Amino acid sequence: MQIAKRMSSTSENLMDYSSKIVFTLLGNLFCSIAFNGFFVPNHLLSGGVGGISIMIHFLTDLPIGLIIFIINIPIFIIGSKIIDKKFTAYSFISMLTLSFLLELTRGIDQLIMMDDILLAAIFGGILNGLGMGLLFRNRTSQGGLDIIAAIFKKKYNINIGTGLMGFNTIIIALSSVLFGLKPAMYTLIALYTSYKIVDKVQEGLDTKKNVIIISDKSQELGEAIQKKLHRGVTFLKGEGGYTKNNKNVIYCIVTSTQVGKLKEIVEEVDPSAFMTINNIQEVKGRGFKSVGI
Repeated sequence: MQIAKRMSSTSENLMDYSSKIVFTLLGNLFCSIAFNGFFVPNHLLSGGVGGISIMIHFLTDLPIGLIIFIINIPIFIIGSKIIDKKFTAYSFISMLTLSFLLELTRGIDQLIMMDDILLAAIFGGILNGLGMGLLFRNRTSQGGLDIIAAIFKKKYNINIGTGLMGFNTIIIALSSVLFGLKPAMYTLIALYTSYKIVDKVQEGLDTKKNVIIISDKSQELGEAIQKKLHRGVTFLKGEGGYTKNNKNVIYCIVTSTQVGKLKEIVEEVDPSAFMTINNIQEVKGRGFKSVGI
């Protein structure tokens, strides 16, 4: 029995490792194409540690690669203490992967031929956001401000895309003084697009819904939801404001694809039931897989 458990654990760890490697390559490939195919040819400014490095390079003439490495050292040290050593280690590997793929994809703009700066900002932002989202969803990143945003996500539950957008807005504002206002404005469009995509990939396409149902047939409804949707329900004690009658209030979480079936169940069991459905951002617990940071 113990041997079987160890083999199962080893197999799961190997699958997890393989998945991280695949998505690290894929995510950074998307980011590299966005950078070399859309951003650089159209002179869009960089955000994050790259943007800071460019500014320092402009002022000191130090190599950008060296500046990026130096800036990332304290960030990785802090990240390993606050977030997760495994996440930090994978992020370091991801940073090296990105550097390699950026070299590998140099010249790809000759194939894409995107000379419209607005389209470059939008589609480059989509590709970049998709790449970063895949990394975050698989608990890794590209280091730099990604790790700082992950810290804010853990400490203050601020969306990673929102956090990165806030940091980069400050960086772009400073960069615009050195490189001009117009490129900075288009860069903000690219960054906004990127981080909206990051949040969507983080949350997933099948979002979760918070459902509250008030019904005189709460027991039947609860049993039907558990049987047909395979979702747990919780009965909260409620009291009618007018009738003063005690009632069980049904509370449950379902996925967006289950909402239609849930409405059918409620209509079938108690058409007069009162129901509210709200979007929720994150769910952690039995029956729901926690993803990302």
